[in-house]
Amino acid sequence: MLRFLNQCSRGRGAWLLMAVTALILELVALWFQHVMMLKPCVMCIYERCALFGVMGAGILGAIAPKSPLRYLALAAWLVSAWQGVRLAYEHTNLQLHPNPFVTCDFAARFPGWLPLDKWLPSVFVASGDCAERSWSFLTLTMPQWMMIIFAAYLMVALLVLIAQPFKPKRRDLFSR
Repeated sequence: MLRFLNQCSRGRGAWLLMAVTALILELVALWFQHVMMLKPCVMCIYERCALFGVMGAGILGAIAPKSPLRYLALAAWLVSAWQGVRLAYEHTNLQLHPNPFVTCDFAARFPGWLPLDKWLPSVFVASGDCAERSWSFLTLTMPQWMMIIFAAYLMVALLVLIAQPFKPKRRDLFSR
């Protein structure tokens, strides 16, 4: 299995699949926001940024999967997935254990050199409350689902990282 994962990490298909799954999740988030009229909170926006990180890692890995750039993409994937798990866990705690003294910010804090909320407000402006549970599916809320999704991204990233020293087998067609 590790050889297979190493082989997959050296091809564009797996990286593009990861980027496409992250893009689909981003589009679903925008559908929830603009069609279902669910207001994203600050934690939702940060989780969205982590998902953009996973998508960017997939695009970066697809650019040159056989070069050392693959390792940079893998690092970006690991960091983005870890941050996504961490943010979704924190968001879940805000919803499951509401506390008037522990709340999220009113607006997302982006660095001055990357004001995403100013550049693309329809995607990155927060208007909801982090403690509000406005949607659930199979008894799980949105941040709980995001924790599962990011955990899956993280587990696969860790397996791919572990698989890097295991070189794929070369099949010799004339060895029969």
